[in-house]
Amino acid sequence: MTDDSAARDELLQEELRHQDGDDPLRGSRTSGFWAATVGLGLVLLLLIIFIAQNTRKTTVSFLAWDGQVPVAVALLIAAAAGLFLGLLAGLLRILQLRRRVRRTRR
Repeated sequence: MTDDSAARDELLQEELRHQDGDDPLRGSRTSGFWAATVGLGLVLLLLIIFIAQNTRKTTVSFLAWDGQVPVAVALLIAAAAGLFLGLLAGLLRILQLRRRVRRTRR
């Protein structure tokens, strides 16, 4: 009886392997979206804590502008500006490489 159950298990495993190669437990777009949503929720929670702890006002001077803003707002604006500049540099590099590839294909 042991040989019979072993053969049955082997056939079942082989059948599962040959079902279009699809693993029913593999990751999907939905699971990736869920993970991204959880990650975004954690980032937003940390951001709320950061803003709540940094409400003290500070003086910010930029070119001809002087003003009093909360520390958290000043840091978030600086981070957003840095992110924008990084994205701009990456975009320019991508455009440069696409142009170079287009020229070499001609």
